[in-house]
Amino acid sequence: MKLSVVKAYVLKELSEIVRSRLIVMVYLMPTMVLVLFSYGIRMEVTGARTLIIDYDQSHYSRLLIEKFAHSKYFTVQKELRLESEALDAIHRAQSDVVIIIPESFEKRLLHGQKIQIGVFVDTAFPMRGSTIESYVKGVVLNAASAIQERMLDRDAHTITINQRTLFNQAMRDEDAIVPGLIGLVLLIAPAILAALLIVKEKEKGTIFNFYASALSKAEFIAAKLIPVFFLHSINIFILFLWATYWFDIPFRGSFWLYWIASELYLVISLSIGMLISIVTRTQIVAVVLTVIVTIIPGFLYSGILMPISSMVGFSRYEAHIFPVMYYNHILYDVFLVGEGLASAKTQLYLFILAFYGLFLMGLGSLILKKELR
Repeated sequence: MKLSVVKAYVLKELSEIVRSRLIVMVYLMPTMVLVLFSYGIRMEVTGARTLIIDYDQSHYSRLLIEKFAHSKYFTVQKELRLESEALDAIHRAQSDVVIIIPESFEKRLLHGQKIQIGVFVDTAFPMRGSTIESYVKGVVLNAASAIQERMLDRDAHTITINQRTLFNQAMRDEDAIVPGLIGLVLLIAPAILAALLIVKEKEKGTIFNFYASALSKAEFIAAKLIPVFFLHSINIFILFLWATYWFDIPFRGSFWLYWIASELYLVISLSIGMLISIVTRTQIVAVVLTVIVTIIPGFLYSGILMPISSMVGFSRYEAHIFPVMYYNHILYDVFLVGEGLASAKTQLYLFILAFYGLFLMGLGSLILKKELR
């Protein structure tokens, strides 16, 4: 490989990227995706609009209502006497959950009899509905524990749960979403830009300069990808600063591990875009195909919306095909866990990322033909 020739082509590619203003997309697009999706994706449900019908009007029923009123997960709007009005409020999307406390609630409680509390939840969105349902059960169990403490002698032995949350102690959505979004951004943005590099030459007809020159395929690919690689390498640090300083995400691992894994992952993203640029003939097709190949698997199999361990059947095997899963595991480790290279899985995933990069780069060099077809 002639370094002087590659250097000349690299400078040419850089000047074209700056002149065509694609450099704006290089730095604007990743930041926009990170900011928009970080604020837009919310797993936690707070302030669920709650209607409570209290048929008992007793001391313990009011204690239960207070538990809901003092929880950040519920906003108790008002207490109604008619169930039909409450259910109609759910139908009109004016309420998220209706709780019905039956008559003789306190009497049955004092006599140790079974009590059924009516709960109606809007599950038009199943994930949100199941989350609200879990919150309702938690508040009811918490109230039952408080009531039990009042009813029993203080010296009585009761079961208590000493709960501790690990890795994301504050249970913040940002801590769970932002690291995964970095993996998604570094997959999409470099791939889209790389997908335009060779197909642009085909549309303009300047690809014939490559066909007629003594430039080898390796030199041509290197000249195309090196400028984009260095430009997006800066994004690795920009996204890190956004995550740690703007979103206040903790960083408990090794920065060197984060940087090396990100550079390997960047090679994979560029290789995906390069492959698409080689097999397509127009820039529109290249961009659309890149979006399909990167965004859809990136969301489904990155672990942002659903843990890979929760997947069943073919989807779990499919997730292991895409490199975003391996990179995001490393990201969550360096940001939230901090185990680093002491983990055998992290070592394995680094090796898999390196293999992906070499394989895709070699495949692109093999598919690229230095001749007119």
